[in-house]
Amino acid sequence: MEHQRKDMTVLPDLAKERGRVGPVRERRPVYLDMLPPCNAACPAGENIQEYMRLVKAGQAKEAWLQLVQDNPFPAIHGRVCYHPCETSCNRGDLDAPVSIRSVERYLGDLAIAEGWSFPPPRRRSGRRVMIVGAGPSGLSAAYHLTRLGHGVEIFDAGDEPGGMMRYGIPEYRLPRDVLDAEIARLVEMGVVIHMNSPVKDLEKAKREGVFDAVFVAVGAHISKRVDIPSMDASRIVDAVSFLRDVASGERPIIGRRVAVYGGGNTAMDAARVAKRLGAEESVVVYRRTREQMPAHEDEAVDAENEGVRMNWLRTITSMGEEGLTVEVMELDEEGRARGTGRFEKLEADTVILAVGQRADTEFLKKIPGMQFDDDVVEVDPETLMTAVPGIFAGGDAVPSDRTVTIGTGHGKKAAKRIDAWLNMETADRRPKHPVVTFDQMNVWYFGEHDRRKNPEADVETRVQDFTEIVRGLTAQEARFEAGRCLSCGNCFECDGCFGACPEDAIIKLGPGRRYRIDYELCTGCATCYEQCPVHAIEMIPEGNA
Repeated sequence: MEHQRKDMTVLPDLAKERGRVGPVRERRPVYLDMLPPCNAACPAGENIQEYMRLVKAGQAKEAWLQLVQDNPFPAIHGRVCYHPCETSCNRGDLDAPVSIRSVERYLGDLAIAEGWSFPPPRRRSGRRVMIVGAGPSGLSAAYHLTRLGHGVEIFDAGDEPGGMMRYGIPEYRLPRDVLDAEIARLVEMGVVIHMNSPVKDLEKAKREGVFDAVFVAVGAHISKRVDIPSMDASRIVDAVSFLRDVASGERPIIGRRVAVYGGGNTAMDAARVAKRLGAEESVVVYRRTREQMPAHEDEAVDAENEGVRMNWLRTITSMGEEGLTVEVMELDEEGRARGTGRFEKLEADTVILAVGQRADTEFLKKIPGMQFDDDVVEVDPETLMTAVPGIFAGGDAVPSDRTVTIGTGHGKKAAKRIDAWLNMETADRRPKHPVVTFDQMNVWYFGEHDRRKNPEADVETRVQDFTEIVRGLTAQEARFEAGRCLSCGNCFECDGCFGACPEDAIIKLGPGRRYRIDYELCTGCATCYEQCPVHAIEMIPEGNA
């Protein structure tokens, strides 16, 4: 009987294979650094993944030095930033986002406690830059310009630097000693700040100060007004003035019942401050719904926890001796609020108007060629330069969301663009790496862990004064939280590829130096790629490396 083959392997056709018998690599693995979603979402451009790595390794000062390369105010931002990084964090799809803001605050507070200073500038360019406004955008630009070697002087109309960080954000969110400590580092670094120095003629000030460029970073300090018929105008105050007075140490008399008209973050702050000034009732009146409010959800939740009552779909029509008359609103088919003709009474001793703010840019309208969109200056979105060469603008002075972090990011961006302009160079605009997504990760490696959040004072006692509500993390808590970072798209030397490679083609280069692939041994089997927890390895077609 003829012998039957039991081996079912198909024999190769040697005439067609032409030497392809055996392991022939058609693609090869390469190490890469993708962009973590937290870094991509940060308006200040922080390298969050890297300073998390350093905190996890117990290198707190190195982590702080990494952080302040991009943002000079971690103790401030660790308190007041609305953390879009956490909203974007891939870990949120596993269990809960990393408490990035808490770790940032830990580093900022530790730096203040330890007296850490910014590294001195490596060179002096001999160029001078004038900055108008000592708020987050102006201070950030001053810091980055000084690091680049330029001489910087800031001019501000206020009594103390900080802008809306000092006069718009209440102390229970941002203690003034923290603000002062982080600004003091800039002065120590060489930044000159002129307070009580409003700029009325910019071109003259630039010429007399022999400045080579200008960055305009004035804040939105002017409250928008609405016409509310009232028998007693003194019972109606604007939120910006109200918050500024309280921040300056005044304690205005507001009565037992306060209504705040508006739905933004300033409205929430005003309502919470009113509670701390003794108001038994603090009510937010907003003409749209909660879903449509411009305030961040965290702000509204904190206000409600402190006893502030929300009155949605209501608009104030008049104020009499007995209180307010409000009209009930409804949404039309397009989601816009419209009156219903139904009215209600609302008791209130004081009305605080928080219906928006305008930037104080009137002084710029004297400059020929300057272009505006209402109260803000039109700028090139890539360079932040206005229509007038050498004059740049950012923060509240240009079209953008008005937050501390966005203003800080504008200052950093403007500094780079001003430096390029002074040196007659084109700004470096290298393309960013692609953002790594949750579905590209092998999250089985990490497991699930609850996150460490900053503890808060209890609601019953915290409304009694302006003591800071949120407390910081301990060193142990900060290291634990940093350890929850998935290091998305960036190798963190877990040795997974090293242990998985069947051909021993992965070469360890030592701590902090990652790995090298020996392509003489690599067969392109993709085992390293398939097991990498963070998608720090990609397979590319052979010959494309």
